[in-house]
Amino acid sequence: MSTPTDSRTETPESLKANEERTALPLEGITVIDFTQVYMGPSCTQMLGDFGADVIKIERPGAGDLSRNSIPDKDGRDNPIFLSINRNKRSVSIDTRTPEGVQLVHDLVRDADVVVSNFRSGVMDRIGFGYEKLKEINPGLIWAQGTGFGDEGPYKHKGGQDVIAQAYSGVMWRRESPDTPLTVYPTTLCDYTTGMHLMQGILMALIARNVTGEGQRVDVTMYDSMLHMQMQEACMQLNRGYEINWASMPLSGVFATTDGAVCMVGAFKENPLRHISAALELGEDLSERPEFATLESQFDHRPQLQAIFKERLATKTTDYWVQRLEAEDILCAPVRTLEEALADEQTHVNGMVLELEHPTAGRYKSLDAPIKLSSTPRTIRHAPPRLGEHNAQVLLEHGFSQAEIDKLVEAGVLR
Repeated sequence: MSTPTDSRTETPESLKANEERTALPLEGITVIDFTQVYMGPSCTQMLGDFGADVIKIERPGAGDLSRNSIPDKDGRDNPIFLSINRNKRSVSIDTRTPEGVQLVHDLVRDADVVVSNFRSGVMDRIGFGYEKLKEINPGLIWAQGTGFGDEGPYKHKGGQDVIAQAYSGVMWRRESPDTPLTVYPTTLCDYTTGMHLMQGILMALIARNVTGEGQRVDVTMYDSMLHMQMQEACMQLNRGYEINWASMPLSGVFATTDGAVCMVGAFKENPLRHISAALELGEDLSERPEFATLESQFDHRPQLQAIFKERLATKTTDYWVQRLEAEDILCAPVRTLEEALADEQTHVNGMVLELEHPTAGRYKSLDAPIKLSSTPRTIRHAPPRLGEHNAQVLLEHGFSQAEIDKLVEAGVLR
């Protein structure tokens, strides 16, 4: 049963307590962050949550595309932007100017990591490619997330979640051939690629501790989506047919009188016997010849699914969850996101945070899913306003106030 979730509030006092904790895993690591939208920012927010100083480079007057991706009363500080940009500081630099390019080069000189998720070739074109930046800083980790990589027939294409779903086979794979093709409604490809990008950066940082040298990290949405299908791909490559977890004969999503239940008949010697008991069918379906083996269950899946559908439609979701759990059959109610966020388990796991923002006010967001017992994530910065930290960051990197004022007058900093 869902219950209202009380979010944990990060106050100035709790922020101070965060700062007094044991040194964070990525404390002392400086990240120059060119990322925008979702894939890259999800990566850099996680780095920031665990201690990295993330300096977000944004376009003057516009900023990260996610600042304007939806109409919202808070404008550039809308919930989409707030969700993936905490623990970052914003510096808005006009990189189309020689002074802006030089300013970035000066920041890179002191940095550990540069991250981007533009189309292939963009970082080179604007003066921040790997070969150029490693001349400035040989120990630099230069990390790039793209749609398809720097080589191949699709290198010119932009990396976008739905496009990656289509190209990688993820969109085609569905319960049955007559199920309409559709877009997966959560940004699966962006998030997965962002986490792979983060993993690559962390491995490169560990390697640098051994070798003393930086390196290039490349991750693509296309590769991430293929890799997510590693079991299915191995079966296709070696046996010539597709394994489809959504079409397993004893699994599915079924309507009840007040919602829907998801059932997975697996990991037992004879799961159909236990499903038959849970559904109170009055017989053990596994004793019928047409359902006696897994192979025959696949052959007669439509008949099996019809029995399940008819029976589960007669009672409530809670009733069937209790019955299936009593037989140790994996099952769950099908929840809306609103219900999941209000679930007691979400509260127990501490996944909802309430944070303060200087213009958006108090807002709720999700916490990092990684829990470290000794060096947990901290919230040190609210998602930044566009260009909020221009002077602060530059002063920390050796610029004088007079130099900063000159850059502002020239329109390089805005």
